[in-house]
Amino acid sequence: MLDQSRQWYLFGYDMRRIGHHWQVAWAEFLWGDRSPVRARLDEVVQVEGGGVQGNFHAGSPVVAGEPTCAAIVLPETLVLFKTLALPLAAEDELESVMRLEVMANSPFPAGDTAAGWSLSERGEKNLRVELAIAARSAAMRLLGREYDVHDVHEREVWALAGERPIVLRGFGEGARLARYQRRLLRIALLLGGSLLLVLLILALATGGKYLRLQQYEALAARVESEAVEVTRQRQSLSVANQTILAVNEVLREYPDPHKELARLTALLGDEAYVAQFTQRGRELRLRGRAEDAAGVVQSLTREAAYEEVADQGITAVGSTGIEQFNVNIRLREGAE
Repeated sequence: MLDQSRQWYLFGYDMRRIGHHWQVAWAEFLWGDRSPVRARLDEVVQVEGGGVQGNFHAGSPVVAGEPTCAAIVLPETLVLFKTLALPLAAEDELESVMRLEVMANSPFPAGDTAAGWSLSERGEKNLRVELAIAARSAAMRLLGREYDVHDVHEREVWALAGERPIVLRGFGEGARLARYQRRLLRIALLLGGSLLLVLLILALATGGKYLRLQQYEALAARVESEAVEVTRQRQSLSVANQTILAVNEVLREYPDPHKELARLTALLGDEAYVAQFTQRGRELRLRGRAEDAAGVVQSLTREAAYEEVADQGITAVGSTGIEQFNVNIRLREGAE
């Protein structure tokens, strides 16, 4: 029996995605940040705020031109920027990928998140995308306090990442985009093929929505499976944190003898040496020899890391002029 899942494949290509590829190519050509059509037909925007003052057209500052729109640049303190390196294969699903990136990187509630992104570079293997995230409520407080703007759709809100601005979605950019869309339609009418083009777009949109629904369902299933893996990793991380806490507790109760030997080496210097060193937890026992054993004991007593220093007696070693000392030491808890 013929596998039903293979009936859409021709020479190894999934024929169901041809419409999607076509749609993505036209969207990039007409609506992309570096679209040559948009660079000629987009409106001049008067920009202020964030240390920027002047007119912008197609994302670049210009001197000539009468501005028909206004935008406010948020200060960098209100915007979270992130540069993403994505594979070229993600370009067809860039909208969905960036929505997931916004969900993953936004520290704000979903209903209070305003985000925008710009495709800054297309390399041989990767795409470089600049992502900007801000809190919608914080942006509106700034607009109301400094610009007396209280309608979310009154002004466009931009974020400046490097030299190219990023338009944050959900503010006043809809009016400019709508006018740009109408301008495209008028040009299509002047070219004489508007009717055929509209019919073609409608046909592609009908099939494209069905394909997009399937892609979203597959994406939802993939995200759900990844969520299970994330939960498992979170549990593993919890176990690892508990293990680290247990290890830290053991280290706190049983200090590293190498550190104590290094400390004694620095305290005793070259005038004394330790013949026997015993450590049990925070209890140290020393037996050593020095010309001035009392001075050695006093230097140990002045050490801040030692909670208690108990002299167990000093005896002379024959007639050599060397004295033997025995000391019990208790380390302070948490001493370094």
